[in-house]
Amino acid sequence: MLSKIYIRNFALIDELEVDLHSGMQVITGETGAGKSILLGALRLIMGERADSNIVGNPDEKSIVEATFKINKEQHFSFFQENDLDFTTETIVRRELSSAGKSRAFINDTPVTLNVLKRFTENLIDIHSQFENSNLFEESYQFNILDGIGESTKEFSKYQSEYQRFINAKNKLKELENQLSKSTQERDYHRFLLNELEVAELETVDLEEIKSQLATQENAETIIQELSSGLGLLQNEEIGVLQALLEVRNKLNGVSKFQPKYGDLLQRIESARLELQDISNSIERELDEVEIDPEELQNLNYKLNLINNLLLKHQAQDVEELMEIQENLSKNETQQINLSEEIEKTKQFIENQTSIIAELSKELTKNRKKSAHIFSEKCEKVFQRLGLNKAKLVFQFTPSQDFNKYGKDKIELLFQANEGYALLPIQNAISGGERARVMFAIKKITAEIYELPTLILDEIDAGISGKIAEEMGKLMRELSAHLQLVIITHLPQIAAKGNNNYKVFKREVKGKTQTTIMPLSQEERIKEIAQLLSGNKVTTAAIEQAQELMKE
Repeated sequence: MLSKIYIRNFALIDELEVDLHSGMQVITGETGAGKSILLGALRLIMGERADSNIVGNPDEKSIVEATFKINKEQHFSFFQENDLDFTTETIVRRELSSAGKSRAFINDTPVTLNVLKRFTENLIDIHSQFENSNLFEESYQFNILDGIGESTKEFSKYQSEYQRFINAKNKLKELENQLSKSTQERDYHRFLLNELEVAELETVDLEEIKSQLATQENAETIIQELSSGLGLLQNEEIGVLQALLEVRNKLNGVSKFQPKYGDLLQRIESARLELQDISNSIERELDEVEIDPEELQNLNYKLNLINNLLLKHQAQDVEELMEIQENLSKNETQQINLSEEIEKTKQFIENQTSIIAELSKELTKNRKKSAHIFSEKCEKVFQRLGLNKAKLVFQFTPSQDFNKYGKDKIELLFQANEGYALLPIQNAISGGERARVMFAIKKITAEIYELPTLILDEIDAGISGKIAEEMGKLMRELSAHLQLVIITHLPQIAAKGNNNYKVFKREVKGKTQTTIMPLSQEERIKEIAQLLSGNKVTTAAIEQAQELMKE
C-alpha cells in the first residue's frame, strides 16, 4: 500500500509530507485548493510524462516521492529481473528540472519510465472523474472480463502467439515483395550469368590468349624467320655448327702442345653445345608453329568476348569478372532459398493460425462466463446505488479475422430502466448514472485484481443524499480489502473514512502554497459539517456530521 507521499517544489506545493494508512483514506478540500496538483504528482510516480512547467522554483528541481509497503512474494522477482535492491518499504522517486530533464528512481537506483510504470501499475490505480471514457474502450472492457475469469495468463499467452502470427505475416509479405522484385530482375541476371559461364573464366589466362593470338597472326613470318635461323646454324657447308665443329677439330689437334689450347678447345665445345641446344629449341618451336585459321578465329573470339565482358561489367580484370559471376550465382541461389523460405513461413502461419484459434476459442468461452458474472455483480451494486432496474451486459460478436484480443468483438450495453432497449453504454448512460456505473465497475475490478491501492477522484460526482451515503458504505466495505483513497466533496462519503485529510491553500511569505494535513477526530467532524452547511458551521450540521460518522 501507499504509506507516505513527499513532494517538493511542485507547482504550488513548496514542500509537504503526508502519511497514509490502510483502509479508507478521505481527502477533502475546496475547489481549487490543489487536490489535482496532488494527483498530478502521484501520476508522475505512475510513470506519466512530466511537464517542466510544473516546476515551482526554476532554480531547483521538483521531487515527488512515494513510499510503498510491498509484499516480497509478489514483487521480489521484479526486483531481481531489473537488478534492484528489494525492501518491503520501497521508495519511488521522480525528479524534474525546469529544463525538462526527468529522472526516475526505485530505492535510489535509476530506472527508465517504462520500468517505473511496470512496477507501479501493480501497486496503484488512479481514477479521475474525467477518465470515465476508459469505460468505452475495448481494451478496458477485455481487461475486466479476463480479470473476472482469471484468464490474464491465457490472454498473455494468446497475445504472445498472436504477435508471432503477425510477425510471420509481415515477414511473408516482405519475402513475397523481395521475390517479386527479384523475379523481375531474374531473367536479366540469368542472361548475364550465362554470358559469364560461357566464357569459362576459371580457365582464362588473358595474357596467354594475347600471346597465342600474336603467334597465329604472325605465323608465316615466325616460320620463315625460324627456318632461316635454323639454316644458318645447321647448313652442312656454311652453317655455324659445322664451322664450330671444324674449329674444335683443329684445336684438338694442337691442344697436346700447349695447355692453353685445351682451354680454348673447351670453350669452343661449350659454345658449340649451347648453339646445338638453341638449334634444337628452334626446331621444336618451328614444329609447334602452325598456320591455323580456325584457331586464329577462336582466339579472336575469346579475346573479344573477354574484352566485351570487361567493358560491360566495368571490371578491371578477369578476377573481378569472376567475383561478379559468383555474386550473380549467389543471387540465383538466394532466390531459390527465398522461395523455400516463403513456403516455410506459410507453413508456420498455418500452424500458428491453429494455435491462436484454439487459444481464442478458450478465451471466448471464459469471457462469456465472466460476462454473466460481471453483469450479476454490477446489478447487486446498482441496486444499492438506486439503479434497481439497471443492467450492464456484454455483447459478443465474432470477428472475421484474429485481432490482438482474440476473435471477439465486444460491446458494453447499458439499460437504466426496465422496458428500454439495451444500447451501447456511451449512448445510453446519463451523467448521474455514469458515476454510479463507473464506481460499480471500479469496485468489481479492484476486487478482481487485488491492487494494494485504489485512488478515486470525485467518482461520486453527480450523486447526493441517500445514494451518496450508500456509495460511502460500499467504499468502506471495499476498503476492508485494499487501501482506498477517496477525493470527495460529499459529506456522506467523507464521514465513512478511516482517516481524513484536508487540502488547502495558505499564504507563506507572500506566496500562495498548497498543503495537506491529517485531521483529528474533532477536525473531521468540523470538516464534514462544513461540507454539509457551507462556510458557516451550525450546531445542526455538527450533530448531523456526528450521526453520519456513526453509520
